[in-house]
Amino acid sequence: MKLRQGIMAVMACAALAFTALPATADRYDVPDVLVAEVSRVSVTLDVRAGATGTPGGFAVQFIKSADLSFAGSWDNALSMGLVKIAEFVGTPTYNTLETAPSYRLSPYSGHSAEVGDLFDETGVVSSDFTLELDPATEYQFRACALGDGGGESSLYSTACRGGTLNQPQNCTYTQGYWKNHRSAWPVSSLKLGNTTYSKAQLLSILNTPAQGNGLIILSHQLIAAKLNIAQGADPTPVSAIVADADAMIGNKVCPPIGSGFLDPSATDTDSQALDSYNNGDTYVPHCGTTPAQHSTWGAVKTLYR
Repeated sequence: MKLRQGIMAVMACAALAFTALPATADRYDVPDVLVAEVSRVSVTLDVRAGATGTPGGFAVQFIKSADLSFAGSWDNALSMGLVKIAEFVGTPTYNTLETAPSYRLSPYSGHSAEVGDLFDETGVVSSDFTLELDPATEYQFRACALGDGGGESSLYSTACRGGTLNQPQNCTYTQGYWKNHRSAWPVSSLKLGNTTYSKAQLLSILNTPAQGNGLIILSHQLIAAKLNIAQGADPTPVSAIVADADAMIGNKVCPPIGSGFLDPSATDTDSQALDSYNNGDTYVPHCGTTPAQHSTWGAVKTLYR
């Protein structure tokens, strides 16, 4: 029922995009949305509420700039199915370093929305864009306050632009890349904590949404980091983090293989550090579209098997 209500709320926002309705006393104020940070496969938005806040959460629409140009308008793009939509309605457990504890924003407060990195996030209702964004691609984003029992959905904000990066070889990939490019894996097994997993088991872990389990969040990033190291990326920026993550996991067996659990607050620092490494945000940049099989750090992979 909550999902159905959420989807109906997004549709209400979408409907407002087709009809320029005047502001009313019952309609929430339009939030502001700005691009705060970009990576190779994600764009982090800063969504800021107006005077009414967003008591029902907020929705974000996004589209490739080339598709919007082809469609000619947001209205046409919506009718053609080119626009992606997600609702931010609850409490996040992954990207939690915010002044606002929830996506239901109080007046003039804000929260980030990292489009392209939502697979492990809670509080988000989405059916069509938990995948990563395309690299080296410009997108446009806009947001609205969702309606609830206290008010109607706002109009959509003015769109902002944000382009993903295309960084050179030398060289890390994100968890999404490894999940969708199994033939590129440089190893057939990895050790997480004290447990060794087969490639099939690791892929099942990567395809399991975290749903607030910090062990799954951490394992997703740790798998990607260890695959990056095994295929030749310099491990220096995350060697200590990898060791700490393994120690934290210990004998816990990650779902769906086991039933281990860690509180996200305990794993967030390591998860975010590994995510930064996998996204190329350290001095080791992100890879191109084809993985390079290096040998400089090849021997390091034996430490993780």
